[in-house]
Amino acid sequence: MKYLSGIVVLFLFPVLACVKKIDEPVVEKEAIRYGQVIKVKPEKLDEYIALHADPWPGVNKMIGECNIRNYSIYYRDGYLFAYFEYTGEDFDADMKKMAADSLTQEWWKLCDPCQEPVESAGEGVWWASLEEVYHLD
Repeated sequence: MKYLSGIVVLFLFPVLACVKKIDEPVVEKEAIRYGQVIKVKPEKLDEYIALHADPWPGVNKMIGECNIRNYSIYYRDGYLFAYFEYTGEDFDADMKKMAADSLTQEWWKLCDPCQEPVESAGEGVWWASLEEVYHLD
C-alpha cells in the first residue's frame, strides 16, 4: 500500500500542479487593433458581397488560427474598410501561415479580382493599413 500511494502521488502531482486555482485572475493578452482599406471594383461589388455572405468555414478557421478575432469588413462609396484584433505573438509569422494555406489561397483567387489597392498603398501592398487616431474602450 505504501508503494501504491507513492505512485498515485507521482502521477497526480503533475496534473494537480497544472490545475488553475479558482481565485486566480484570467489574464488575456491585450489585442492589437488593425484598420485597413482597399477599393472594390464597382462591377464586382455584388460578387464580393455574395462571397462574404457565405464565407468558407475553413477560411474563417484559418483566420482564427492566425490569432485574428473580431474581424469585420465594411463598405462605403467604393471602399472596403476592414477592422480586426490580433492577439498573437508574431503578426508577420501568422500572416505568412495564412498566406501559405491552400484553401485561403483559393478564397483570395475569388476575392482579389474584386479589389484594387488605394493609390497610396505602396508597392506590393494590397490592403493598406490605417493609422489609429482615436480609440475608446
